[in-house]
Amino acid sequence: MGRTARAAIAALVAVWTIASAGQAVADQKDPRLERLFDRLQTVESPINAQGVTNAIWLIWLEHENPQVVERMYSGMDAMRQGNHFLALVIFDDLIARVPDYAEAWNKRATVHYLMGNYPDSLQDIEKTLELEPRHFGALEGRGLIFGELGLAEEELQAYEAALQVNPHLPGAKSKLEALRGESERI
Repeated sequence: MGRTARAAIAALVAVWTIASAGQAVADQKDPRLERLFDRLQTVESPINAQGVTNAIWLIWLEHENPQVVERMYSGMDAMRQGNHFLALVIFDDLIARVPDYAEAWNKRATVHYLMGNYPDSLQDIEKTLELEPRHFGALEGRGLIFGELGLAEEELQAYEAALQVNPHLPGAKSKLEALRGESERI
């Protein structure tokens, strides 16, 4: 077994250990998140960082009600299939049923973004961040929207905020480098 394979296995074991420790409350209030966010700040290997990031996403998707989880995955399937209207209906329903479920707000923000509804997406991002201030996906999404709107300073700030929470976001890193390069040329 090569070094890369051993590192990948070690990363998965470490993430599983961290993610399975403590009680599984689910979603953004889950006590496992604190350790995972701490780990994001210290992990050096890209493989380990991706494992920790994935563990956070999985916890954000969890909910104590299995019907909520089923609806979440139905909405995500609709998004993947490009059926944005159906995804929007599903996420609207989820938000009405469980308004404190940050990931429902984040997924609806994503659908609004994909539909070009940037003001609605930004509103849902704000609610996501109110419920889970460390939501690096929402922070990065805000950067994408500001980029689409031509708001370079706001875009830069959004990517910086996302990278403060999760310094291992390749998209945010490359966008930030490009923005800084552009500002240096001016």
